[in-house]
Amino acid sequence: MKIVLLEPLGISQESLDKLAEKLTKQGHEFTAYDSFSTDTEELKKRSEGADALIIANHPLPGEVIRADKNLKFISVAFVGIDHVDLEACKEKKIKISNTGGYCNDAVAELAIGLTLDCLRNISAGNEAVQAGEGKGGLQGHELAGKTVGIVGTGAIGCRTAEIFKAFGCKLIGYSRSQKAAALDLGLEYKSLDEVMGEADIVSIHTPLTPETKGLIGKKEIGEMKEGAILINTARGPVVDTEALAAALKEGRIKAGLDVFDQDPPLPADYPLIGVPNLVCSPHVGFDTKESIDRRAEMAFENVTAWLNGQQIRTML
Repeated sequence: MKIVLLEPLGISQESLDKLAEKLTKQGHEFTAYDSFSTDTEELKKRSEGADALIIANHPLPGEVIRADKNLKFISVAFVGIDHVDLEACKEKKIKISNTGGYCNDAVAELAIGLTLDCLRNISAGNEAVQAGEGKGGLQGHELAGKTVGIVGTGAIGCRTAEIFKAFGCKLIGYSRSQKAAALDLGLEYKSLDEVMGEADIVSIHTPLTPETKGLIGKKEIGEMKEGAILINTARGPVVDTEALAAALKEGRIKAGLDVFDQDPPLPADYPLIGVPNLVCSPHVGFDTKESIDRRAEMAFENVTAWLNGQQIRTML
């Protein structure tokens, strides 16, 4: 079988060689590209004749999928698969596996970090010190005792809730279905309106689907308490950017964001550029040394399982 890694996975060449060796020792052909490309024609050339592709988080257009007559399997080194043309995959009966779970700790820890920054003015304090200023106006708040609303109680949402609980927070949440892991943590499920209105901190952990796009809109943001904090380490379009920008400018709430409608660098006229009461990171929630190594291992495990007639971490 011909297996092609269409884009780098962020691991060392030594690590990649070790993973690839497991395939080549079994007689499979393996090709890896060390640069990203969003050019359709280039992606067609790279994937030509491949039985299986490994990709990360860059778009895989339907034109590329349809052009590869041999393609049967795609291993996505990412949690979401919304950047893959699923209709094209369904047409060709191509199977897809992801690497769900590789960054649970990484994303959960960043959600906590953004929350602490919003509460304790860490970034603002750094700016003050660097500017030769003191602590005036930077009195913060404690996390202990706060009510945290978890929107989306999948694996990452539950891991985030677990860490919040360790800080002494009360847990409430909203999700499509109740999870035993969340209930075991003492999380109380409520309606979305109740979560938005009761929580001191709302942390979003839903996937991006047609149902969740714009889930947190003007109405939901308007229901938040004065001084509440909105944390989004999930997907940018889950939150209405314009509505959030307006609330931040009014000073009613604070926010910590790792995701946006588009990945940074953001254009100068982006609604959230320059607004107050906001702490940002450039979509790095998933990106730790440990998680990236884990992701690569899982992506290759997916291929090995498929070659052996099985499919793990099935998405399609």
